[in-house]
Amino acid sequence: MLDIRFIQEHPDVVRESQRKRGESVELVDEVLKADSERRAALQDYESRRAEQKSLGKRMGSASPDEKADLLAQTKSLSDKVNACKAASDEANARYTDLMWKFSNVVEPEAPEGGEDDYVVVKKVGTPRDFAKEGFEPKNHLDLGVGVAGIDMRRGVKVSGSRFYFLRGDVARLEIAMLTMAVDQAMEHGFIPTITPTLVRPEVMAGTGFLNAHADEIYRLREPDDQYLVGTSEVSLAGMHEDEILDLSKGPLRYCGWSSCYRREAGSAGKDTMGIIRVHQFDKVEMFVYCKQEDSRDQHKQLLAMEQEMLAKVDVPYRIIDTAAGDLGSSAARKFDCEAWVPTQGRYRELTSTSNCTEYQARRLNERERLEDGSTRPVSTLNGTLATTRWLVAILENHQNADGSIVIPEAMRSYVGGKEVIEPQTWEA
Repeated sequence: MLDIRFIQEHPDVVRESQRKRGESVELVDEVLKADSERRAALQDYESRRAEQKSLGKRMGSASPDEKADLLAQTKSLSDKVNACKAASDEANARYTDLMWKFSNVVEPEAPEGGEDDYVVVKKVGTPRDFAKEGFEPKNHLDLGVGVAGIDMRRGVKVSGSRFYFLRGDVARLEIAMLTMAVDQAMEHGFIPTITPTLVRPEVMAGTGFLNAHADEIYRLREPDDQYLVGTSEVSLAGMHEDEILDLSKGPLRYCGWSSCYRREAGSAGKDTMGIIRVHQFDKVEMFVYCKQEDSRDQHKQLLAMEQEMLAKVDVPYRIIDTAAGDLGSSAARKFDCEAWVPTQGRYRELTSTSNCTEYQARRLNERERLEDGSTRPVSTLNGTLATTRWLVAILENHQNADGSIVIPEAMRSYVGGKEVIEPQTWEA
């Protein structure tokens, strides 16, 4: 949610943000009109209510003849008060509904355009020349099957399309990767957190996930009304709903570990092979609460931490500045790190980090106390530190001609010192 005072004082900034996102520019004027009508209706109600209270006070000292007249006035005024209250409530509901339609105000540096209009910030590492090495690289699924580590067939048998089993050394590799991510986060002052994966509708809406991407979220209805999270960002954002935070000692930083669920609505035919686009996966997510003026610096730090983690798994990657039209509704700016996938000949997203400024905090009523005793919304940020999809890049970039996979050096202490995952046949 945006600050109405900001919209009133900077309507052109909000209009420009809406334009860059490809969303309704007219919404700005609609909200300003609704706010004016809301305030007028509230003032009318409060005026009538004050008049009603004044009549009530006069009743106690009135003569019998005056009381009869006052009672008649009170009845007539009561009907007007009720009508004004209904009009005020209706105007406020209309205003609130319009306000919740806004996406966050885009940072001016964000590129214009849609999904394909990102700007490449930099590239790190050089893709391997497999032809020069004398063999054709295998895709991650063939590699995973070859080391008895990925079983899509049985995943589909048990749960349906886009489900899988990880087992053996590949399962251990994922656990190692996620544990290494948590360790790195703790070194930077993050609090490790195991989060709920079911949340209330109010929390899901508060984070901004029930806007354009609502159809990607699993929902449990009767007798429950809860959502399965697609990222622990949702749970961590809702953790301090309706609270006043103490940020006097610096940002509050969490590192969430959870399973995540996504319907992948609209992705029919896309990435159906392997574990790139699946319905369930595990992820370590960074989440930060900070002062408004610190959010840009915190965003840079989250991106640096993602690069630190990518260096440990030793894969070529690039960083892109996501275009405004491809930002989620909560993000004012977002950077993605995309790893090179040899068999696809292109970069694929592994991490993203978003600065959500005060957007989520306003919707969830999360504030900090200022020195003068007043409160203001905090800023929230998030960033991926490791997820199941990383296995795709690790397996393909570290494969050998015989189908074995070299374990990145930084991960070996997490797998008992093992250096290579050898091919093996399935035991069952």
